[in-house]
Amino acid sequence: MNPPHPDAPYDVIVIGGGQAGLALGYFLRRTGLRFAILDGEPGPGGAWRHGWDSLRLFSPAQWSSLPGWPMPSAGEGYPKRDDVVAYLTAYEARYDLPVVRPSEVDFVRRGSDGLVVETCAAAWRTRAVVSATGTWRSPYWPPYPNQTLFRGVQIHSAQYQRPEPFAGQRVLVVGGGNSGAQILAEVSQVADTTWVTPEPPTFLSDEVDGRVLFERATARWQAQQGVGGDAPPPGGLGDVVMVEPVKAARARGVLNAVRPFRSFTEDGVVWDDGRETKVDAVIWCTGFRPALQHLTALDVIEASGRIAVEGTRAVKEPRLWLVGYGEWTGFASATLIGVMRTARDTAREIAEVLAPA
Repeated sequence: MNPPHPDAPYDVIVIGGGQAGLALGYFLRRTGLRFAILDGEPGPGGAWRHGWDSLRLFSPAQWSSLPGWPMPSAGEGYPKRDDVVAYLTAYEARYDLPVVRPSEVDFVRRGSDGLVVETCAAAWRTRAVVSATGTWRSPYWPPYPNQTLFRGVQIHSAQYQRPEPFAGQRVLVVGGGNSGAQILAEVSQVADTTWVTPEPPTFLSDEVDGRVLFERATARWQAQQGVGGDAPPPGGLGDVVMVEPVKAARARGVLNAVRPFRSFTEDGVVWDDGRETKVDAVIWCTGFRPALQHLTALDVIEASGRIAVEGTRAVKEPRLWLVGYGEWTGFASATLIGVMRTARDTAREIAEVLAPA
């Protein structure tokens, strides 16, 4: 296959070459449409390239696979970050997906006969665009009074790599999801840590991993759609999975969370009861927002930071689709196993829309 080049109009340009972009490419390959995947990363792997060193999946490999080809087994343990990157690299090559990288998209605009995807190197003309950039490039930092006065270190989980830089320090880990629990678990081995969460964290049973979690979340989604009979079991995709490091943290007695502080000082924080605590560093495990800045010129982004969609198709710009951003673009679409359904349906819809009359 000839490498993609902006020398002629394309049927589809996919923005983002991570798990969502690759899953979509798998299905687009079967439509006969001319497409290319533009990826801003220097190599394969998407956001997984930036996960912290000890990051592991919550599920066995076969429950963490893209369409068409199961992830190779990681043995007794769950796949590590590097296992996922290796899998996505091999997946891209296996299906000869037309990925162009590094190709950072600056913006998408309307052209005379379609859409134009602008990068620093080229302008790609296309009949349709699928945005699959995910959320990693848009970390959320909650605002706090006097936050800019704080002289300590503040990083987001998007930048966190390993605990050693925090050895011997007083560290706040802010955020009650899986990233907060896992980062707390390892930083607490080398630092004096406090876990700050808006509400008490929800811990799943020790025997529950990503397989059961996905089944439970699916049952809850089906109940919301009016499908299924019995009440769904508890447990959603955001609950804390008791992976081995988190279990070890519980055994050490550090898996205890407190409610948020009131404000920052120059060298720490002030709690609701007026107490002041000195702090050296804050690690924000507070999630992400959709990375949609490249779509600003289309005037489709709502005040919520999302784009109104019907299925995965944008309401205000029907030549635009969005895949892999979470529930609003398809149930569990931000997960490896969950993106298949929306990728398949999106590719099918695009093929129908672009079919000759």
